[in-house]
Amino acid sequence: MKYLNAENILPQHILKEIQKYVHGGVIYIPTPEEWRKKWGQSSGTREYLNTRNEEIRQRFSMGASIDELSDLFYLSRHSIKKILYSKK
Repeated sequence: MKYLNAENILPQHILKEIQKYVHGGVIYIPTPEEWRKKWGQSSGTREYLNTRNEEIRQRFSMGASIDELSDLFYLSRHSIKKILYSKK
């Protein structure tokens, strides 16, 4: 997160109003909920994991064992079970 000087970006009347509540301190202004991205959306990680997990489910349904999937995807048996038995 980049630090911005309020004097440089806010209109004077808004700055004066904020100064009534924050006297020279640092204030965080969050991004509006509708502008926020979910985890992994920007980097593509979420899509990658969804694709990988779907492949794990498909291979399991075609007869691959949990141990085989664990070796193939470099995940623990516990992680494979969580993917297989999650409600998705």
